Amino acid sequence: MSVYLITGGAGFIGSHLCEALLKEGHHIINVDSFADNYSYQRKVINVLESLGMDTEFTFRNKKDDLQLLLQRVNGDRYRLELTDIRCMDSMEHIFQTSRIDVVVHLAAYPGVRASMDNPYEAEEVNVKGTLHILELMRKHGIRKWICASSSSVYGTNAKVPFAEDDAVESPISVYAMTKKSCELLGHIYHHQYGIDTIMLRFFTVFGERQRPDLAIHKFTALIDQGLEIPFYGDGSTYRDYTYIKDIINGIKGSIEYVEQQQNVYQILNLGGNQTHSLASMVEDIAQELGKKTILHKLPKQPGDVDRTYADISKAQNMIGYEPMTTFREGLQAFVSWYKGGGYEW
Repeated sequence: MSVYLITGGAGFIGSHLCEALLKEGHHIINVDSFADNYSYQRKVINVLESLGMDTEFTFRNKKDDLQLLLQRVNGDRYRLELTDIRCMDSMEHIFQTSRIDVVVHLAAYPGVRASMDNPYEAEEVNVKGTLHILELMRKHGIRKWICASSSSVYGTNAKVPFAEDDAVESPISVYAMTKKSCELLGHIYHHQYGIDTIMLRFFTVFGERQRPDLAIHKFTALIDQGLEIPFYGDGSTYRDYTYIKDIINGIKGSIEYVEQQQNVYQILNLGGNQTHSLASMVEDIAQELGKKTILHKLPKQPGDVDRTYADISKAQNMIGYEPMTTFREGLQAFVSWYKGGGYEW
């Protein structure tokens, strides 16, 4: 079985990936900083759920709680490392003392809007942190790498659906710029040092454990509580929503491909192959909850694009990617999880 180092493995996508790979018998090194821009309590529960452990946890303070988490979860096939990918010394120690077959780099400073509010931190985490990972891989002879990119790199691309060979020279957010920069770094380290690379452009991932600041989770909570929804624009923006289990299958297919092939540098779209407007998404959530919406209409947000829509033919042909979950099916699963407790923080 393989040893996978997963950065951001306590987050939404990362915890699902850890869970899936552990079920297949692999070994996981989860590097996560539990940064303050994401409630650490939620990440604690993510980790426990991903390991199939009891999620009962009495929270006291962050320092003590994370030390207790380490004691509970670290074992023969799973190791949690509490560090920031920007901290070269601690990352060096992990690479120096661990066997690592493949790195799956999911850690990032998340969010288009957050990146506009905190551009320096977004650039430092997403670009400098990624450069640290690649330098350590080069130094320690690790040559297999999967990295999370984003559909945001397409910017205001007029052609739909978006294809990997479309020009992506006009990002409209700092987040998009950082993800494009990561793709370029990946290409440099592939060309110069032979690191086999797949960059995955994720399209609006949703599902259980989704961050509460993201639209579907945020709107679900507000509608459920009978509160106003901040509704940006006229509701005509479209997104290609992709259910978490389909994304995990795409990541696993990419890992298998990069493990089996040589001289790889590829960019792949992972999308749901379907689009839904903001207005219809809100109504679908309300129907699932059996409640009405209260809209607080606001101007369109800076950095938001009008639509995203993935051409997934390359991923279908290369890794056998095939989204199996319709938007409504995924939404039903998410709302069921939310009603069952979801996040309490």
